[in-house]
Amino acid sequence: MAKITSTTTLKKILEKKGADVVLAENNVPCLGCPMASIEIDKLKIGEVCKAYKLNLKKILKELSDLK
Repeated sequence: MAKITSTTTLKKILEKKGADVVLAENNVPCLGCPMASIEIDKLKIGEVCKAYKLNLKKILKELSDLK
């Protein structure tokens, strides 16, 4: 998988093993949102973090640390 950046979609991120846990631990609300499931291939992690005031740098680091 290519490097995860602020413009990576949630769909692409969730292809990485353990990414769902990282997102859940960082309170990314999209995982359980019915609307997000429709648009998951368009939602970018940077936009989600900005909208919900989440720490993008921390989330990106944790995602990149996954093996």
